[in-house]
Amino acid sequence: MRTAISRSILCAAAFCAISLGALAAPQASTPAATSPQPKIRVLILDGFSNHNWKLNTRLLRGLLEPTNLFTVSVSTCPGPKDAAWKDWNPDFSKADVVLQTCNDISQNPAPKWPDPVKASFVDFVKKGGGVLVYHSGNNAFPDWQEYNDIIGIGWRKKSFGTAFQMDEQGNITKLPPGQGADTGHAARGEVLVHNFGNHPIHEGFPKTWKSPALEVYYDARGPANNLTILSYGQDPSRKLYWPLEWTVTYGEGRVYSSSFGHVWSDESETKQPVDLLAVDEQVLIQRALQWLAKRPITVPVPANFPTAEKTSLSSNIELPK
Repeated sequence: MRTAISRSILCAAAFCAISLGALAAPQASTPAATSPQPKIRVLILDGFSNHNWKLNTRLLRGLLEPTNLFTVSVSTCPGPKDAAWKDWNPDFSKADVVLQTCNDISQNPAPKWPDPVKASFVDFVKKGGGVLVYHSGNNAFPDWQEYNDIIGIGWRKKSFGTAFQMDEQGNITKLPPGQGADTGHAARGEVLVHNFGNHPIHEGFPKTWKSPALEVYYDARGPANNLTILSYGQDPSRKLYWPLEWTVTYGEGRVYSSSFGHVWSDESETKQPVDLLAVDEQVLIQRALQWLAKRPITVPVPANFPTAEKTSLSSNIELPK
């Protein structure tokens, strides 16, 4: 059933549905952007995932730190059997943006955050903190209601909440709970990204561009309150179109999520994931972080940004020790 999107989901002409993030210049191909403002304080949360989270954190640091736009700290959640788990307590007051990579899916028992950390995280966002929900971070914590509200939509069962399907022109169909399928994805592959346009993160981007290695999450679901879809792409298995990037307003805070940025167990320091060597993903992350921190977006759109006909890759990211 095709429906008009409610005012809580910004769509089309003025600001076409579902929003995006901010980033720094891609490796080697773009000069580092400069800013007169203090560096944005980014706190990476990691410690568990069904993805290669240790390599992922190093890649993100290697992408962000050399730009001179960000200071990056990392807080690693101890394992649930570790005595330090109950005392783990990231200091959100020292962050402008939290980059959330934790994912408890496909793990038994599923790891969690301590309750005081969950409460502090929610308070941080409500009071104006930014959150970049990185790739499978939107798979996490299905039983935590505030987290579902913060991410808007994520990897959930079809009974869980609302999903959004597009046609090629970007017309949105709202799928109620129970209609459609559980969230899933086909294999990573080259995807033509359709940009709704007019969001600050995407300013200067082409209307469409090719990304070299994307997972298109079909039937991502959730409460979808105050949700804005920024871009969409076609699932290669069913030939339907689904959100690739979206934003949520939660309290005074901004949240950006996407399915970009897959880092798997077969990838390494020398065999780096194409997903993070993609110039479009590098730019998106850096610009999204600036937008989440409520700063001017100064990261330029590089000359080698991909086009509708051609993807674009940087050289390997130099990893911190």
